[in-house]
Amino acid sequence: MRFQGKLSNWQDDKGFGFVEPNGGGQRCFVHIKSFKQRSRRPIDGDIITYEQIKENNGKFKAVNITLPSDRKRQTKTKSSHKSVSFAGVVAAIFWLSLGALMFLNWLPIEIAYLYVGASVITFFMYVFDKSAAQKGRWRTPESQLHFWSVIGGWPGAHFAQSRLRHKSSKKEFRQVYWATIVINLCAFSWLLTDQGQALLGTLLIH
Repeated sequence: MRFQGKLSNWQDDKGFGFVEPNGGGQRCFVHIKSFKQRSRRPIDGDIITYEQIKENNGKFKAVNITLPSDRKRQTKTKSSHKSVSFAGVVAAIFWLSLGALMFLNWLPIEIAYLYVGASVITFFMYVFDKSAAQKGRWRTPESQLHFWSVIGGWPGAHFAQSRLRHKSSKKEFRQVYWATIVINLCAFSWLLTDQGQALLGTLLIH
């Protein structure tokens, strides 16, 4: 069972203090080592969530402690990972569909060249952008990343996000990224229509 309480009498130099549970209850001893994946050191007055155990001396100790900000960050990270994983499923289905359509001669191989080329370029744009972010250099505009995604590089963008963990947790960026996928897939589907086939024929002849 998890509890929520306020950190009190915290001595940061010694790394311990106590927690007073909200709504009353057993006061627990808190040690810095009992915090899970903390992003910062706790301060007196912090609200924490925790479990409690009874030690051999009869006193209670807080364990598996988290700060609310860390819990929100973990939830956000899990959500972004699910989004990236779903994009991977979409990408896998797309590549299988593209291969089948080329095998059936419904699409020319040049379409595959376009997607592979755009994906490779997009992937390395993510690589350079992450390197620039880490070194404090000039960043690649997000509009350029989205442009390459919408013209066919979105599978490469997915691969970069999943492998590099870059741009995978920024909500606004992910929303636009998914919009580029929808736009591109709509354009891809249009190529299977009579009008799309006619355009491809005209372009490839020239």
